[in-house]
Amino acid sequence: MRPGASVSQSVPAFATKSIPVDSLWPERFAALAVSAQPLSGTRMNASLNADPPRPAFDSDRRLQSIAGARLRKHADFQRAYAAAGRKRQSASMSWFLGAQSEPAGPRVGLTVGTVVGKAHERNRIKRRMREILRRNLELLPPGFDLILHPRRSVLTMDFTKLRDEVVRILRQASAEAAQARKSASPGSTV
Repeated sequence: MRPGASVSQSVPAFATKSIPVDSLWPERFAALAVSAQPLSGTRMNASLNADPPRPAFDSDRRLQSIAGARLRKHADFQRAYAAAGRKRQSASMSWFLGAQSEPAGPRVGLTVGTVVGKAHERNRIKRRMREILRRNLELLPPGFDLILHPRRSVLTMDFTKLRDEVVRILRQASAEAAQARKSASPGSTV
């Protein structure tokens, strides 16, 4: 709108006949227009250079990522299946635990087949389980690969129940890994 022009000159004729100009800009939005002034000068530079706010977590371990501990390649999954030997069952998933050929660090893999549901349902299951695993990375057994196969019931399961079950599996896997390390050590008798 140019300076000195009236509202009727800047708004097309068809708009002013059907909708009153006052209803186009209600009073509740007027406060926003005043407070929404563009940043300029030092205010803009300060806001661009400021550190982003840190999340309010109780410890930095919750900020860890699971990315470095994930199985991604088909060959890694096949090696883990071969080393696992047998499938273990829990209430809502099956899982495999296999020793790594070259111990690096704990790794975990998720496989959710098309039998479980459509793509958005499978992705939701994986997101939920990745979050639980991310919060419990310290429970993964070092030197072993863990593969989880959730069932369809995981989709509707309460998050706390799912978390409890995954934590139970992680603890059981850690105990089995410790037992396997103990039996594989050079001085042990079986």
